[in-house]
Amino acid sequence: MNLADLLPDLTEVPESLFEEAIWGSFVSWTTQRGIELYPAQEEASLGVLTGDNVILATPTGSGKSMVANAAHFIAMARGQRSFYTAPIKALVSEKFFALCEIFGPENVGMMTGDATVNGKAPIIAATAEIVANIALRDGSKAEIDQVVMDEFHYYSDPERGSAWQIPLLELPQAQFLLMSATLGDTSSLEKDLTERTGRETTLVTGTTRPVPLDFHYVFSPVHETIEELLDNGKAPIYVVHFSQREATERAQALTSMTIIDKDTKDKIVAEIGAFKFTTTYGKELSKLLRRGIGVHHAGMLPKYRRLVEKLSQTGLLKVICGTDTLGVGINVPIRTVLMTGLAKFDGTRQRILKSREFHQIAGRAGRAGYDTEGTVVVEAPEHEIENVKLRRKAGDDPKKLKKIRKKSARDGEVSWSEKTFERLTVAEPEQMTSQFRVSNSMLLNVLARHGDGYEHMKHLLRTNHDPRSKQNKDILTALELFRGLLNAGLVVRREEGTDLYGRTYHLTQELPRDFALNQPLGPLALAALTLLDPESETFTLDVISVFEAILDDPRPILRAQESQARGEEIGRLKAEGVDYTERMALIEDVTYPKPLEEMLEDAYETFAKGNPWVKEFDISPKSVVRDMIEHAMTFSDLVATYSLARSEGVVLRYLTDAWRTLKHSVPTEYVTEQLEDVVEWLGELIRQVDSSLIDEWAQMSDEDTPISKEDLERELAFGVEDPTAVTANRRAFTVMVRNHFYRLVELFAFEREEQLDAMTEYLEDAPDWPSLLDDYFDEYDDLDTGQASRGKEYFLLQDKGRQWQVRQILKDPEGDNSFSFVGTVDLDASDEAGEVRLSELRVTQN
Repeated sequence: MNLADLLPDLTEVPESLFEEAIWGSFVSWTTQRGIELYPAQEEASLGVLTGDNVILATPTGSGKSMVANAAHFIAMARGQRSFYTAPIKALVSEKFFALCEIFGPENVGMMTGDATVNGKAPIIAATAEIVANIALRDGSKAEIDQVVMDEFHYYSDPERGSAWQIPLLELPQAQFLLMSATLGDTSSLEKDLTERTGRETTLVTGTTRPVPLDFHYVFSPVHETIEELLDNGKAPIYVVHFSQREATERAQALTSMTIIDKDTKDKIVAEIGAFKFTTTYGKELSKLLRRGIGVHHAGMLPKYRRLVEKLSQTGLLKVICGTDTLGVGINVPIRTVLMTGLAKFDGTRQRILKSREFHQIAGRAGRAGYDTEGTVVVEAPEHEIENVKLRRKAGDDPKKLKKIRKKSARDGEVSWSEKTFERLTVAEPEQMTSQFRVSNSMLLNVLARHGDGYEHMKHLLRTNHDPRSKQNKDILTALELFRGLLNAGLVVRREEGTDLYGRTYHLTQELPRDFALNQPLGPLALAALTLLDPESETFTLDVISVFEAILDDPRPILRAQESQARGEEIGRLKAEGVDYTERMALIEDVTYPKPLEEMLEDAYETFAKGNPWVKEFDISPKSVVRDMIEHAMTFSDLVATYSLARSEGVVLRYLTDAWRTLKHSVPTEYVTEQLEDVVEWLGELIRQVDSSLIDEWAQMSDEDTPISKEDLERELAFGVEDPTAVTANRRAFTVMVRNHFYRLVELFAFEREEQLDAMTEYLEDAPDWPSLLDDYFDEYDDLDTGQASRGKEYFLLQDKGRQWQVRQILKDPEGDNSFSFVGTVDLDASDEAGEVRLSELRVTQN
């Protein structure tokens, strides 16, 4: 029984007993699950029940999620709508599924800025930016009765803190539950929240963890520390690194250790079951998991992260190597946190962890109901570990001790010491500071709200949490931005009175509800499309490039593309005899591909004159989807070409954003048959790589729920009849087959024998590529791989049931068309492999 099933029992309860009945129903539900509420959980939940705002500042592991469940249940019982907010989309998604299990999928929705599921549901899991956007647009009229803000310490985040403050300022009708283990002094926040909402604000604190922590600072190398922790029964161990590369390399290094016995290995294999490790990194992860080692970081595919979380919950994984993302609530239950350092790169510089960051990470140790204590171990810096080794080796011999040449931190390296560790273990979290920020998007959203825009902005600018001096600066900034909007004609003043909605100033064009949250440069892209030549043979690719330029940069991909481009240029310059110094100077200007760069930058400058808000965002020409199309790459090809195995999750997220944008944003008049093929192919490619979100929803949904699996696929993914078969979507699979054969042509043209062998090594009678290359290039000097060589006249396909016959003609410079790749596509084998598979391939010559 889920919590929502208890609601009908409350309909006949007299009003005087209603609150008592709600509480009784919730407690009976927890009792059925063998859960006894901690005092802090009970105090916070009862505070919500009495209508108070609640600030829940208790240690990690003290059950804040259960208080959130109580809050959502109380809101539903009262017929209210509640929002749960989290700082990252992955956590929103995780919470969405958890809430579905507790309240039923028909009662839960999700909004992340690029996907909305069941958006009218009484409970919504959303990013803080979504709630902030609704608050700016609708203010006190917003259909939000309760806001549960998890990880509320993000209020102090320099980049995103404004989104955590705006709902507090603009939703006076809402009840707030603010939760974090590391809030610091909240007295001013309590007072402010009470004054704004007219509700009492209850602070629930607790310094005593249900599972106490035991802190240690060690001078042993990481692998020795792990061995000792395993011997002492301290697993599961989460080994914290501050980069994805370090986490992955550590996991690989641990394979030299025996971490689990055969019985545990057999249990892991059984738990993994039929799970498919379909990608480059997946195969590496599979080997690690079977040794009891997990990896967990944002660069992984969602399905792999969820598998690691699932296995960790069984206790079978003894060591999990990951990043500090576990500090924002990722669900990896662990007994011991082993921190490999106390310094991190924050995007700008290397620095020592803040107290809040340290306690967020350390607090993940110890599992309520399983552990009597959690263990936190911090590694000394490498040079200190080496110095301890030298001292131990010298023993008590004064002469040897005197001769020791102590190691020190490398130049420019930020180091820490045992004193740093001791300070952090007892330090209170830093005081939260306001990060309010004025922007054009804020102005436009507020001006779209019904009522007096001047008063709305005055309220925002004069009653936010900034000091007066900062507010004065923001007012000047807002005036400057507002004049820009007036001059651009985006905002106009009525000659007299107000409009039907009480607005003196109003927008000249209606903005989408998700303005500034999902592809804010979309209007620029639409304007830039008019500059393209529909008769150009690259028209479809150019349309794709326009929209790729407005997507967020997938930095690992772009860095890899730039590195490869520079490597190729160095090789060319070397061959020309250019000396080293000049070569290094010349490659400074070499970067990743930027199609239509000049045209798009000119369009950006022109567009910005009439739309000054666009200056808050940067146009960023790039070629990822286009690169894949031009070189007929699969997901695996892209990952392999640019060595992106450790960033597969980043690649998938980018391709998903590109797919959604191309599918939903390109006007009909610019949609060519080729673009339709691309969209179909790209969607199916993504679904084949990772369909975990759809699959999990399908397990929760049934025909009786308001949201069908088809609805979700239409919203989030790539709907096909069979959710597992790569051949189910005929159009997409046809494109895959065409790309597969073109990929062979391109590799053949550049005489890439090793890659050709890799593509066909599974065939019993694989082509002899060296010999075939000799045959072709003995006759012709070149092989055309341009757009013309991809025409329909060069690709012939015959559908013969589950065996497709394909002939790919090679476009030689003489126009003889004498060489062809002739193959049979095995659809059953393709379904099994999740990508195109042939039963035979040969090269014919007329």
